[in-house]
Amino acid sequence: MVYTCKYKSPLGNILLAADEIGLTGLWFEGQKYFANTLPDEHISQETEILAEAKKWLDVFFSGEEPKFTPPLHPAGSEFRQAVWKILLQIPYGHTITYGEIARKMAERKHASHMSAQAVGGAVGHNEISMIIPCHRVVGTNGSLTGYAGGIDKKILLLKLEHADMSHLFIPKKGTAL
Repeated sequence: MVYTCKYKSPLGNILLAADEIGLTGLWFEGQKYFANTLPDEHISQETEILAEAKKWLDVFFSGEEPKFTPPLHPAGSEFRQAVWKILLQIPYGHTITYGEIARKMAERKHASHMSAQAVGGAVGHNEISMIIPCHRVVGTNGSLTGYAGGIDKKILLLKLEHADMSHLFIPKKGTAL
């Protein structure tokens, strides 16, 4: 069974979802792909896993790095799972590019090349945003792009982590990355 609860964050309401194994979703209300993996049958009830996720969010939004990770149970293909494992290794307050993730994926698969666009698709479909820190992924040229919660939230999350944003920028509408 999947359980849900809401969390009021400084950036807006968040819907949390978990099963008996771990957190399955963390979405800002109104974001792209909002609750798209949430089954129709779920129970609005806080569980131990959801309470731990709320504690993680409390620490994060206080401006501190959480020193723990609630149990996670993201659903996705083997490729997406591998990309999300790389996301979990991005240090707090740091960023990585889609290209760097693609290179890491190519190394792990013993391939000569991996598509940064394929990596972007996996990053964009991360259902447990913030805890699996997709907001820390930027374009190769330093562009702040590709956050389902919105670029404004991505910027605020990076600022909250005191990330060096001096080399980052918001691309103009209609420009190629």
